[in-house]
Amino acid sequence: MREVREKLLEELRTLERELRVELPKEIKTALAMGDLRENAEYHAALERQSFVRARLAQLRQRLTDLGTMNAGQIPVDRAGLGSTVILRDLDSKEEITYELVLPEMADLSHGLISVASPIGRGLMDGREGDDVTIQIPSGRRRFEILAVRTAHDKAAGGSPDAGTSD
Repeated sequence: MREVREKLLEELRTLERELRVELPKEIKTALAMGDLRENAEYHAALERQSFVRARLAQLRQRLTDLGTMNAGQIPVDRAGLGSTVILRDLDSKEEITYELVLPEMADLSHGLISVASPIGRGLMDGREGDDVTIQIPSGRRRFEILAVRTAHDKAAGGSPDAGTSD
């Protein structure tokens, strides 16, 4: 979670600088151009200012939410945030490994899937041996959970007990 916090803090700092330094300069320059009714630069700067303020509020809320998360909220006996889940696609018979992560860290090409995504939500609270059917935009996916390695297992150095290797 430290990586997510750092990423959000960096975006927060960048946007605060834009709001305090860059946008006031743009607005001042646009005001100097005269008639504000047809001044595209002025309206664009005000629109960007509004967007930046909204995004800053979102970032602050997300950082607050992250600050209230603790390891005690993560399940020890089923899939949750930070779990690695080894699956078998019941249609293609392909074996897939996903790690359930916060949305800011999601990267499907590296097997990092957001807990807020349809597949991530469908895997949450899953246990080894469960069959899950997940509705995604392109249709329905059916999986068997072969193994779950929770964040707690990882911290303790444990591993999934399914005989799979990646």
